[in-house]
Amino acid sequence: MPKGLCVTGMVIAILILLLFMLDLVLPVSWAPFKGASVLMDISFVICAGGLGYLSWSTFREQK
Repeated sequence: MPKGLCVTGMVIAILILLLFMLDLVLPVSWAPFKGASVLMDISFVICAGGLGYLSWSTFREQK
């Protein structure tokens, strides 16, 4: 079960990272949140990276 939670955390981190990176990169007419807040996008990208790193490091520690 703990490995499943780590994998779930990595999947969620990837989805959040993709969603908010698309909001940063795409033009406003195509962006998921229409570029509402660049600061929010950057914050969520950083948090998704942190979640992905923590999930990956915990996954590696398990046997």
